[in-house]
Amino acid sequence: MNELLNRLSSIRSLSPELEAHLRSILRVQECKKKDLLLDIGQVCRNIYFIETGLFRCYYLNRGKEVCAWFMKERDVITSVGSFYKQRPSYERIQALEPCRVYFITYEELQVIYQRYPEFNYIGRVLTEEYYQLWDERLHLLQMERVKERYQYLLEHHPELERRVPRRDLASWLGITLETLSRMGRG
Repeated sequence: MNELLNRLSSIRSLSPELEAHLRSILRVQECKKKDLLLDIGQVCRNIYFIETGLFRCYYLNRGKEVCAWFMKERDVITSVGSFYKQRPSYERIQALEPCRVYFITYEELQVIYQRYPEFNYIGRVLTEEYYQLWDERLHLLQMERVKERYQYLLEHHPELERRVPRRDLASWLGITLETLSRMGRG
């Protein structure tokens, strides 16, 4: 929990009252490899901070899994549309490794925003970081050729190459498993 509180306070100082409130409501969850934090059709009720481990988020397209993102230590994760609209999710969030996360509910987050205005700044910065990652991903898939996508992976997320199963990595890059193997991962 201390790592999460340090991460939040690195964005903006936490008042003693806010820190005490967070300590009182944050819950921990341990996940085994392949455990689901969220399944398709469920409403995402929680927002998570990853202390240890790696998750993937994927959806089904014509029965095929399509990896949308990977999140690891120190990342905040949720199913954005499902969490903020409190509607059923079209995606799954699954542990790729044993993981430990801290979480709060949607309702608890709303209370924090109302009671502790300084947390609105923290929430905005975290949201901006998330959208920057999403923008990079979208650009990568829409604008870059296959070699550039793979180079982006090696330069910006080298740890994924050794931590993520090949089929998931190929899906995230928007390429076939065979193409990934030809590019140097075999």
